Amino acid sequence: MKRTLLWVLFALSTAVQGATLDGGIYPPELKPAPDEAHAAHLAAELLARYHYKALPVDSALSTKIFDQYLKALDPEKLFFVQADINQLSGDRTRLGEAILKKDLRAPFAIFNLYQQRSAERFAYARTLLKNGFDFQEDESYQVSREKEAWPATEAESRELWRKRVKSDWLRLKLAGKDDKSTFEILDKRYDNFLKRSGRVKSADAFQTYMNAYTMTIEPHTNYLAPRAAEEFDIAMRLSLVGIGAVLAEVDGQVTIRELVPGGPAILSGQLKPGDRILGVAQGEGGVMIEVIGWRLDDVVALIRGPADTVVVLDILPVDAGPDGKHKLVSLTRKTINLEQQAAKASIHSLVDGNVTRRIGVITLPSFYEDIEARRKGVKEYRSASRDVARLLDGLKKEKVDSVLIDLRNNGGGSLAEAVDLTGLFIDRGPVVQQRNAKGQISVESDTRAGLAWDGPLAVLINRSSASASEIFAAAIQDYGRGLIIGEPSFGKGTVQTVIDLDQIARNSKPQFGEVKLTIAQFFRINGGTTQLRGVTPDIPLPSLADPESFGESSFDNALPWTQIKAANYSPAGNLKGLLPVLLALHDTRVKNDKDFQYLQEDIAEAKARHKKNLVSLNEAQRRKELAADEARLMARGARKDVAADGSNDGEERASEKGAPLRDDGLQPGERSLANELANQKARKDARDILLDEAVNILGDEVAVMQTGSGLTAGIRRAPVVVRLE
Repeated sequence: MKRTLLWVLFALSTAVQGATLDGGIYPPELKPAPDEAHAAHLAAELLARYHYKALPVDSALSTKIFDQYLKALDPEKLFFVQADINQLSGDRTRLGEAILKKDLRAPFAIFNLYQQRSAERFAYARTLLKNGFDFQEDESYQVSREKEAWPATEAESRELWRKRVKSDWLRLKLAGKDDKSTFEILDKRYDNFLKRSGRVKSADAFQTYMNAYTMTIEPHTNYLAPRAAEEFDIAMRLSLVGIGAVLAEVDGQVTIRELVPGGPAILSGQLKPGDRILGVAQGEGGVMIEVIGWRLDDVVALIRGPADTVVVLDILPVDAGPDGKHKLVSLTRKTINLEQQAAKASIHSLVDGNVTRRIGVITLPSFYEDIEARRKGVKEYRSASRDVARLLDGLKKEKVDSVLIDLRNNGGGSLAEAVDLTGLFIDRGPVVQQRNAKGQISVESDTRAGLAWDGPLAVLINRSSASASEIFAAAIQDYGRGLIIGEPSFGKGTVQTVIDLDQIARNSKPQFGEVKLTIAQFFRINGGTTQLRGVTPDIPLPSLADPESFGESSFDNALPWTQIKAANYSPAGNLKGLLPVLLALHDTRVKNDKDFQYLQEDIAEAKARHKKNLVSLNEAQRRKELAADEARLMARGARKDVAADGSNDGEERASEKGAPLRDDGLQPGERSLANELANQKARKDARDILLDEAVNILGDEVAVMQTGSGLTAGIRRAPVVVRLE
């Protein structure tokens, strides 16, 4: 089972509260809780006993844990200096002992030093704002420092931060902000970093350290603290008990971002997006707890609770000023279904002369499954395969000619769901093979007779399609059941299970969390594995992903590619004869599709800037680059906004929907909610160029199969789309 970590690693980017440069206040020292030491020791015992690649917790592993821990804390080498690393190196070979001896003082000391250094850096950053910057100088800033050494001295660190702050200032200046606004935005940004880290807890430090340990063994082995485990369970079953409001931190306040259709919040008629939550009380007449300055996840935890219980919110309405009138809103908690994260279907109509072909598209964000309900024997439990089967019934009634399963950005989920989903398109047979640590091989098969869809089929994947997505795509490809379109997938060929530490310890309440550990490697039915190599598409599409920095092959300790004997299966078809015709039609069409060509240009430009890894801090040079970008886009006949630089902090420079966005210099939480929602809608409404081309390829396939020739397939673009409810 592939489980996605939903916890927030505050240590990666936060700083601490109240830090000053003149020997002032540093963040409160974090100390390990007794429960954490016990949880760490229990997790180590389980990993040593059940992991596919069990490793002893010795000095060699400790050295790797040390390096992974520092990488988790300071990946861009922005906070520590070399003297810090030298000082901490005394624990390089002893971090594993912290687990075995149930003494976590050493890893917490490292975390506390990180907190101290980050406080110093952001406090220093605020001092740099007072005098502004000279943007006539010819200097540059390195965007990514992951492969660089730590600064050798404090002076070198300060110079690095001077350039970082100067880059932040210039980005806002290029976006049209005046000096006064820029100062206020950046001063507040750095101050928020300081305040935010003042809310970092022992559990955050512990989770960071534990994941340094688990990921040292193997990339997909992780520790989930109790709250992270709860969030994962919600994502898997697509439901929670709450009020039906999506919350976000906007300008330092917990704000209602969206209201979920059918939930208590929207049905009350008393709440709107943009309303701010100032307090939470349990039940009518309960004590109101002020939540101003709280962490978002702590506020969420207060609002959630048992079904049919009452929660009271102290609300500052969206249209009220800071001193405006509050109102109290009482809501009864209900089960909320997360429909936005469920499978969805749409129909794309293609006109080819006098013929209209209809392609059904099913978008599947994850292989979700309500595991507990299934275990209890609930007949109508929620799952990805069940939802897809229902959508297929709807598409068949609409008489679609072909079906495309869109698995882009689907990181996986339930292995059982991958098998069941494959079973919708094959008539019994093996789907995936597993090999455990003892070398024993088992086969997971579809045992149900019949198919939910026996017509033309394709699967659309990208680099973020992983695990269960790869199992499904590989099986469809090996059976010859459908085309695989897109880019090579992630390359995760391992199987995980989750062990609840509290169940083992017989804790009555969640205390220890869970461990997700790799227990097997999965293999395709043809005997190969997707490990490292992923699934190779039959028809490739452009990719923005860099295999060296994203995907299984980017991990130093990933399991190697290997092969076993093929399973006993009979292919359902053979599409190899169609590929030359489909590829030729695809090539001809995209050469005449200006948007597709523009997307390729944008991707090439983004990759070039990423490789360069430098941005100029000279205003004239940057404006020249921006003007060149604008001119290039204006030459396309319709102006599109483009990022002012190639940095990774702002809006995406190029997306798969082919709609580059202007860099406004702001970070998440700094934009107004209205602007955030408008940008989200613009991205959603933008033409999805790669999806359109995948649909066109399926239209070609249908045309070739119907006529016996690809010559009648016309040039089609931007199909008319009808969404199915």
